Amino acid sequence: MRRPTSLGRRDSVHEDAVRVRLSEDPNDAEAFRKLAEMVRRRAAEMGPDGDPLSAPQDEVEKQRAADLAVWSLAEELAGHPRAWYPLVELARLSIRDDHEGALRRLGTAAERDPSGQALVEGLLVLRDAGLPVEALGLGVGHWRVKEHPVEVGRQLVLAALEADRPLDAKQHLAALDVHPDRAAAAAARAELQPLIDRAEQRIAGA
Repeated sequence: MRRPTSLGRRDSVHEDAVRVRLSEDPNDAEAFRKLAEMVRRRAAEMGPDGDPLSAPQDEVEKQRAADLAVWSLAEELAGHPRAWYPLVELARLSIRDDHEGALRRLGTAAERDPSGQALVEGLLVLRDAGLPVEALGLGVGHWRVKEHPVEVGRQLVLAALEADRPLDAKQHLAALDVHPDRAAAAAARAELQPLIDRAEQRIAGA
């Protein structure tokens, strides 16, 4: 009879430990995913008042409740002045219903993160949502070639190709010539140049 209580206590201790990690580093993606899974599971099993009897009944309701729970978590963490990962998650959840708000969140995330990883994540969110033009706008406004990882440039080239802008793709790829990580830039060039060539041939033959 004590086992459920014991398991619940262990879950609570685990959740507290993950929350401590996030309070120290709100951009700890692994910790955020773990905590998000916990709150999603709880939201699906219990209602907003914590009563299992008021739990969502169908899959659509469960998904909505889980998304709202993760939204609340991300919104709470986004208040940290260094937090960018929670803003990316908020944008991911709102990209369909609040397009402009999602773009603002991704812009703020990119501004908060000098490493460029937030920009990479933001470009992925927009490309996954089928918004390559918006991805180009975000990237061009925040990309610092010599300071950010090559992956930012790679994502920009792919976004330009998805937007049928091979000339832009060629320019973004050429910008990597000044990147200090020459090996990574060369690998990106070897991957992306054939894609640009095919896009130009397709447009020329159209």
